[in-house]
This record gives sequence, structure tokens and C-alpha cells, in this order.
Amino acid sequence: MTTFVDRVELHVAAGNGGHGCASVHREKFKPLGGPDGGNGGRGGDVILIVDQSVTTLLDYHHSPHRKATNGKPGEGGNRSGKDGQDLILPVPDGTVVQDGAGNVLADLVGHGTSYIAAQGGRGGLGNAALSSARRKAPGFALLGVPGDLQDIVLELKTVADVALVGYPSAGKSSLISVLSAAKPKIADYPFTTLVPNLGVVTAGETVYTIADVPGLIPGASQGKGLGLEFLRHVERCSVLVHVLDTATLESERDPVSDLDMIEEELKQYGGLGNRPRMVVLNKIDVPDGKDLAEMVRPDLEARGYRVFEVSAVAHTGLRELSFAIAEFVAESRAAKPKEEATRIVIRPKAVDDSGFTVVQEEDGLFRVRGEKPERWVRQTDFSNDEAVGYLADRLNRLGVEASLMKAGARSGDGVAIGPEDNAVVFDWEPTVMAGAEMLGRRGEDHRLDEPRPATQRRRDKQAERDEATQEFEEFKPF
Repeated sequence: MTTFVDRVELHVAAGNGGHGCASVHREKFKPLGGPDGGNGGRGGDVILIVDQSVTTLLDYHHSPHRKATNGKPGEGGNRSGKDGQDLILPVPDGTVVQDGAGNVLADLVGHGTSYIAAQGGRGGLGNAALSSARRKAPGFALLGVPGDLQDIVLELKTVADVALVGYPSAGKSSLISVLSAAKPKIADYPFTTLVPNLGVVTAGETVYTIADVPGLIPGASQGKGLGLEFLRHVERCSVLVHVLDTATLESERDPVSDLDMIEEELKQYGGLGNRPRMVVLNKIDVPDGKDLAEMVRPDLEARGYRVFEVSAVAHTGLRELSFAIAEFVAESRAAKPKEEATRIVIRPKAVDDSGFTVVQEEDGLFRVRGEKPERWVRQTDFSNDEAVGYLADRLNRLGVEASLMKAGARSGDGVAIGPEDNAVVFDWEPTVMAGAEMLGRRGEDHRLDEPRPATQRRRDKQAERDEATQEFEEFKPF
């Protein structure tokens, strides 16, 4: 049964925003008290947060689909919908978040560090919020925006100061069991260690964590054995400790060749060349092991390594080793730059950034892409003419219509707003004015009208108000 998982693919879905409400306030002797539709609630976010009590990604291996709750729709009487509840997903310290292409989205180190994996959708505005001096009685509301859907990869990289690396059965698990309080599984056959083990060691005033990484074999960096799965756990360690078996029963192996092989695998994996190294010659309690350790020690020291002869079974040389590792850790910590206070990076938009793009495709279709126009399209109820007119007003004010004309679009050309797999396509009809306030007279330009006397202008305005009242009475939101 799987008990440790350090890499999973997670499918997360944020909550959808609630729809706005189109409602009219009514009471006795006051049938048209004005719009009072409330706004929809925000959809819940999916948030990854580091929890020190979590050490594996096992829960997400069994349940890879996670979804936050949706926002509630608005109601009449200016009652806004309830926001969706955020979904908090605890992850181990050292979790790296990647997208499907392998790009790193976040590196979560430190208790409480969080990352929003999927953003909840905005709630739609009710008709009370959409009312204005020119649009006093909107008969529509905005729809809620769908929440984000994301496929992400979580990859755990153990956070430790020291990594013990070496061949299977070199004695790494035994060593960590006597240096710390960790109790890993220990046996006399290869690949006993199937998961990284962590232990905490106290040496004088220095306290550090030590990781027992599963054994490496030739070709580990290319996927052989268990090495490739766990080499990532070495990346965050400040010090690498080679544990070499001086009592191996394999005639073709010796401590020096083992060291060369492990170093080659680390080199192939990459990114570990600047980590300080030290060498531990283990199992000197065996007579042949003691002789071999004394034989190879001068060669290893000539290469610049600090070499320690120990026996995890007989507890020989452990105190000296523990304090030497503590020295390396203290030096590594001192060399790290001090963490700076959180900085707010402001990236202003370019002065010529319109917030959208208009591109003519090979088939002649004009495609509009941009965060605002795409969101506005998703919020529009296309069964409501007023809502469609409001969308046209917003796009016109943003400059979409002018950009279409500049790009060469003509009346009747196809225009798509959004990506290919989820776009709204329509035949474009250029207008000079747009909006629900024109009450069905879209496309007319009052600047072209002949000048009228003041009395006639007042009569026309009164006629427009009467027409608006009549259409408003005919609107039945419920």
C-alpha cells in the first residue's frame, strides 16, 4: 500500500460567481420603486498552504479532483449573494507547483506560505448596481463569471540541511537512526529505504535536519532504480554527505568507485555542483572494512574531501561526525543572504496598452482577445436585449469598435470574442451610439438630426420617458 507520494497531478476548480439579480422594488401605492436586485457572491478560491504536519501528497494521489464552492446568486431587496467558501489544501513544506508544461508557478517553503491555484469567479452585478443617471431602470443583471479550471503538478522537494547519499545498503538509514531520533526501516537487502527519511540532530548550539535519500545506482539520473524519483530531495540540502560502504561483498565495487559513480549521477542531474561535500566511510566495525577505510582515506583526502571513519552499529566516530556536519551547516547558513522584507513590485501598464488585441485570422474572422472583453462576454445574458446593448456600450467605450474599424472590419464581417474553444461569434454591425438607454434605436446618431425648437425637444424627451416607462412595466423579472 502506498504511504508516501512526492509527485501528483491535481485538477482544481474554483467556484463560479453567483448571478446578479434583476428585481424591481414594489410596495403599496408605489409599484415602480426602482431596481433593487442584489449582486451575486464571489466564487471560492482554491488555495495551497504549507502545513508542517503534512509530510506527503498521498491525499491528492487518491483524490486528485478538488473544487471550491460557488457563490450564491443575488436576491431582490438589495440582498447580495453569499460568497463561496475558499478550499484550503494543505501541502508539505518544500512543495513546488508546476503547470502541465513543467513551468514553475510557485515554490512553497516555510510554514503558512500560500498560493492561489485557482481564482474564484466574480459575482455578477444586480440591476441596482447597474442603475445610473441615464439608465435609471435597467431590466437586466450581469451573470457570474466561471471560476478557473487548472491542471497543476505538485512535486515535493524535501527541506533539509544535510542529505546522505550513496549506494543501497551503504548504511545511510542506520546512520540517521543513531545521529537522530528517526526510526527508518533497516534491513540487509538493497532498496530497503523507499521514501526519504528526515531526522533532527543537535550538535552543541547547532540544530539541523538530515535526510536519508533512497540509494542511488548507475543510471539513476536517467530513471534507473529509485534514484530519479528522489534526487529532487537533494536539491534543497546545503551539505551532501557521501556514505561509502567499506564492507561491501561485491568484488567490482570499492569506496572510491562508488564515490565516482554517485558524483557522476549528481552531475548528470545538475544544479548540485556548488554544494559542499564530505565523505563518511561506514562499517569500520568489520575488520576488512577498517583496513579498506585506512587504505582509501589518503586518496579521498587528496581530492579535498573531509573524511570520517564511523560505524553506525558500534557507534564509533559519530560525535566527531555530528559536530563536523554542524560546522558545514553553520557556514552554509552564514553564507546565505539575509532574507529581505516583502517587497511590492509595481508593474504599470504601458501608456499605449489598450487591454485587448484585434487580429484578423486567415479565414477572415476578426478575433478580439483581452481580459476585460472576454469577461464581459461571459457576464452577458444574450437572451436579454438590454444586456446585449450594455455589452455593446462597454466594448465601444473600451475602443473595441474603433480598433475593428482600424483593422479593416466592415459591416457583416465575422467577429469572435474569446479563445477558439470558447468564443462568442457574431456578425459585426458598426454603430455610432449604443446602449439600452436608446430603447431600441441602436445605430442612430442624433448629431445628424436637424436642429429642433426647444418646445419640440422637450416633447421628444417626454415621449422617450413615456416609452421607457411602458417597456419597464412590461418587464417581468420573476
